[in-house]
Amino acid sequence: MLRLDYLSCVLTILSTILVGKKHWEGWVIAALNSVIVCVIGLKTSQLGFIPANLFCIVLYAVNLRTWRRA
Repeated sequence: MLRLDYLSCVLTILSTILVGKKHWEGWVIAALNSVIVCVIGLKTSQLGFIPANLFCIVLYAVNLRTWRRA
């Protein structure tokens, strides 16, 4: 069975490395990771994760747009 917590951990590390190296793909992976964290929040009834990660997804989209223009 797929462990979403482990997948989220790997995606967090990968996105951080990519953004640190100024690769825009890191923002896409970070947004995907936020969706996974929302799913984890739903499955575990930790609903506080959902609004925080929805905010992060919007922030990642804005950052991606800014980076792609430059």
